[in-house]
Amino acid sequence: MDPPRPAPGRHFPALLPPPPPHGPGAVAELIRVKGWVFTTSGSFFSPFVCSCGAALKAPMEYVSTRGGSRAVDFEGALFSGYAPDGGLFMPRSIPSLDGATLQRWSRLAYPELVKELCSLFIAPELVPRSALNDLIDRAFSRFRHKDVVHMSRLKDGLNVLELWHGVTYAFKDLSLSCTGQFLQYFLEKKQKHITILVGTSGDTGSSAIESVRGQQNMDIFVLLPEGLCTQIQELQMTTVIEDNVHVFAAHGNSDQIDELIKELFADVDFSRKYNLMSLNSVNWSRIMVQIAHHFYAYFRCAPSLDTTPLPVVEIVVPTGGGGNITAGCIAQKMGLPIQLVAVVNSNDIIHRAVQHGDFSASEHVKATLASAMDIQEPCNVERILWLLSGCDSHLTKVLMEQFTASKSLKLPEALHRKLSETLRSSSASDEDIVRAMQRCWEENRCLLCPHTAVAAHYHYSQLDSCASSTPRCCLASASAAKFQDAVLRAGLVPQLPPEITALTAMETRSTALRRGEDWARVLRDRIAAAMQGWEARRGVSVPPGLQGVGGQVVTQG
Repeated sequence: MDPPRPAPGRHFPALLPPPPPHGPGAVAELIRVKGWVFTTSGSFFSPFVCSCGAALKAPMEYVSTRGGSRAVDFEGALFSGYAPDGGLFMPRSIPSLDGATLQRWSRLAYPELVKELCSLFIAPELVPRSALNDLIDRAFSRFRHKDVVHMSRLKDGLNVLELWHGVTYAFKDLSLSCTGQFLQYFLEKKQKHITILVGTSGDTGSSAIESVRGQQNMDIFVLLPEGLCTQIQELQMTTVIEDNVHVFAAHGNSDQIDELIKELFADVDFSRKYNLMSLNSVNWSRIMVQIAHHFYAYFRCAPSLDTTPLPVVEIVVPTGGGGNITAGCIAQKMGLPIQLVAVVNSNDIIHRAVQHGDFSASEHVKATLASAMDIQEPCNVERILWLLSGCDSHLTKVLMEQFTASKSLKLPEALHRKLSETLRSSSASDEDIVRAMQRCWEENRCLLCPHTAVAAHYHYSQLDSCASSTPRCCLASASAAKFQDAVLRAGLVPQLPPEITALTAMETRSTALRRGEDWARVLRDRIAAAMQGWEARRGVSVPPGLQGVGGQVVTQG
């Protein structure tokens, strides 16, 4: 149903994005009248914020980008992977923040900022604010840095926001630790079992495992591309010997793994029977938490919040599946004055889409030093196209179905123009990555991981060409300790913390998915067995030696 026509009032142009066109799935237009924020129907709608900074509370709903599934609340979006119609869940309405709220938030520590943001997207009826605060504090309790994240201010304006101080030394620990807490909160109330499916190109798998390991009401199935992760990334997954952790090494690439996961989610009966869900960045909860990265980066790099209009900060985002850059687009919609730059490696589909409107997969995924970004089908671009099309679910459905069928898509001219206005982009070769790592070490004695080096390469290219004086922050996605081969390739010396060194001596466990094998059948059988094991444990004790080991290769380090 089309949203109602605008009620009398005036817009708030400084902070609200331009209203989307009316149509199926469109976000209601916001009107600011005498300091209050209304929907186009004239009623309050949360979690929009009035000029005094007070949130106007009402249920937040999530809709599919393809418009064919019913709206759900946060719990429904959390326990989903893809929406039943194949789309991705997004908030029906994007919150808008005023200047006073930005001023107040600018003084917050990172955990407090995450709490404020999550409270806008999670109804207090589902998770009371006091419980939400406790869950987030618990999520960050295992992080090594006292501030959870850390801003390194390096030579020549190179600001690097280190997001990797969690258990697995990757930025995904931030969102997944929170998501794991949210899951457990709801599961404890309902005594329900879920099956988590995760495809990983490197860091997602270990972060997802750490967020749910040992939990009795969750089984997690992680699929990694054999030989395409670093040794440390693989060991961080295969050394977790827990009954509820099942790791599969597939003889294929990340995109093939994603296709397999999509196939299982598309089987509605199977998905419902075994309560399938995903902790990949298709899960809205991860995007939600990652919005905080952009606000925190902005507040630490903006020269002042006392000017009108507010200064712009450029946020440079290493981009693979597109979750972090999607979070940045949402932050923009919320009123944060940032210029986003999506930086990629030689797998440059997002760069080509921004520059030329060419969203087409290359014939082969190229193996690069920045292996976690070796992706040619970035799923979260669907969310970005939905946002930029004015939440046009029909158009999004047509475009994504065309891409799925042909792996080739030319963006409509108007949508490409909007994309290129919203994002800048850049790509980096392995040689560019190596040079950026070397330069950062020589000038700052700071080791960058190859993914962060893709962002640093963009910074150095802008610096050398004197292209812009805008403050800039590069998001650091992982510790260099996880990428010894890239560090050695740059002629530098790896610096390994003891937790990572110890991995090589630990027992490992995984199951091979070989070429020509029916991967879907193997997974279906193992998922069914895991559910049976959970049901048995609820009623009859199962000997520890028989739990969760069948079909797996166990080796002693």
